Amino acid sequence: MKPSLKPNNPNFSSGPCSKRPGYNVSTLDLSTLGRSHRAPIGKAALQAACERTAQLLELPPGYRVGVVPASDTGAMEMAMWSLLGERPVDVFGWESFGLTWVKDITNQLKLDQVTTYSADYGDLPDLSQANPNHDLVFTWNGTTSGVRVPNADWIDAQRTGLTICDATSAVFAMEMPWEKLDVVTFSWQKVLGGEGAHGMLILSPRAVERLENYTPPWPMPKIFRLTSGGKLDEGIFQGSTINTPSMLCVADYLDALDWVESSGGVAQTIAKSQTNLAVLERFVEQHDWIHFLASRPDTRSNTSVCLTLDLTPAQVKQMTTLLNDEGIAYDVGSYRDAPAGLRIWCGATVEKQDLEALMPWLSWAYQQVQEG
Repeated sequence: MKPSLKPNNPNFSSGPCSKRPGYNVSTLDLSTLGRSHRAPIGKAALQAACERTAQLLELPPGYRVGVVPASDTGAMEMAMWSLLGERPVDVFGWESFGLTWVKDITNQLKLDQVTTYSADYGDLPDLSQANPNHDLVFTWNGTTSGVRVPNADWIDAQRTGLTICDATSAVFAMEMPWEKLDVVTFSWQKVLGGEGAHGMLILSPRAVERLENYTPPWPMPKIFRLTSGGKLDEGIFQGSTINTPSMLCVADYLDALDWVESSGGVAQTIAKSQTNLAVLERFVEQHDWIHFLASRPDTRSNTSVCLTLDLTPAQVKQMTTLLNDEGIAYDVGSYRDAPAGLRIWCGATVEKQDLEALMPWLSWAYQQVQEG
């Protein structure tokens, strides 16, 4: 029978993701609007975004946090164009965005000494092949495949190369071993449900040392420049952004950070995301027509949960349309390059009771499509 209880919040998109529970745009501090981002009030807000991020994530001493242009993509491109080329590169890709970094490194930067390790959707490449003397580029969580690295045991603590990690759908939702990560990028619109167009760039002291002692041989666009006169441009990590940011988006991000802190910090947002994943795990275990795309339980994402169905791609499309038209779940179709299925966001801005309300509707929509 058709379920009667609907999710209070049907926003299960994997990016931009659902706003935090209780979000109200009218409660944002809008005192920076209409002011220059370089005025004391604007710079203070941007500096607070950097400092509070470092505080909540409990970054090691010496790690720097900056707000940069063009979302997580901009942060990753900035890191790769500024840091790569000094030594060989190992790049791991197992879904759309990770494979994009592979293409950029090989086709755009045209580096000679590149070793690519790839895997199909649902699997991880052999991470043990990472060479500690090479620079390493990888995603922590494959947003389009629902496959994450289970830990950082495969990263050598005594490495001489840098680790560059795209962690946009992992930061604030998964344990991050910061000491093994030299560059980490993420965007506000993922785990925190913030607004788009801005990226966050986290640099370790080792990454800063590389920047100050290595100059890439290619021209560097202005929005990628992290150094000035051979030294790190510290202003980027103290509230002086390269380009003009949206102060409304900054106010929204600071509101999200307030929510994380009031919720009990990152430990609680991680726990909530894992609890949300458990709702889907119970459902999948009880139904033989739905499956995790991730081939191993320890690599299942607890944010962008990807599922396959015993349906044709056309039937999956019908199912997601039904869920959308009923106002049950918006934007839950798999990524365009991934196998046909569902992708349900389980980050901490999603409430467990909404996922629990969604599950019977998945059964109903599946039956509707099967019966045709």
